[in-house]
Amino acid sequence: MSEDPDASDRPADRESPVGEPVVRADPSVTGERATEAVGFDPDDPESVQLAADTVRSFAENTVGSEDHVYMLRGAAACAALVRGVGSYKQAAERAGGDVSVSFIRKWARVHDLPQAIRRHVARGTIAPTAAKHIARVSGDDRYALAWATLEHDLTVREIRRLASEVSNGASVEDALADRGLTLGEMTITLPPDQYIELRRRASVENVDPDDLLAEALDAYLEL
Repeated sequence: MSEDPDASDRPADRESPVGEPVVRADPSVTGERATEAVGFDPDDPESVQLAADTVRSFAENTVGSEDHVYMLRGAAACAALVRGVGSYKQAAERAGGDVSVSFIRKWARVHDLPQAIRRHVARGTIAPTAAKHIARVSGDDRYALAWATLEHDLTVREIRRLASEVSNGASVEDALADRGLTLGEMTITLPPDQYIELRRRASVENVDPDDLLAEALDAYLEL
């Protein structure tokens, strides 16, 4: 089951089956590495054991890793292992070594992020360690933090602090504003004809071009 791209009913959590390599197996995202994608079936004992082995290896090699696809695979293994054994505690025990409940919980949440965000993690435009903090919030706040990360080139430390503030009740918009940043601000490039006409209509109608673009997007996205 794929995720519904309709923004009027946008999913804030993963909709595809746990352990299924939807993003990792997509060559348009991960290129040749798509053939390396490994899925984990929480209902298959052998696959659960593979997940446990993967989680332990992932926990021992995650620090400083820049391999985004590898880290998404580790996150998938965490989620599948939890589902397969029934709890975070049992998952940590099954993985063994120094694997902690906290470690598994954090990365399982990354695997549960919606596909639109996981794709950016796989592309390397959102760091996996940043995704851990984005996954701490819920609903549209996940999208807001993720897109703000892209627009404002936020650091992992900044995202961690923003996620904490949002978890404590602040809105993403206010938390960003406190840092002099605007939620929803982005730079676009239009073909000359569209740009000229947009500016002309905005002037004639005495409105900001942003308002016309937002109105057009509302109609296109059926918001």
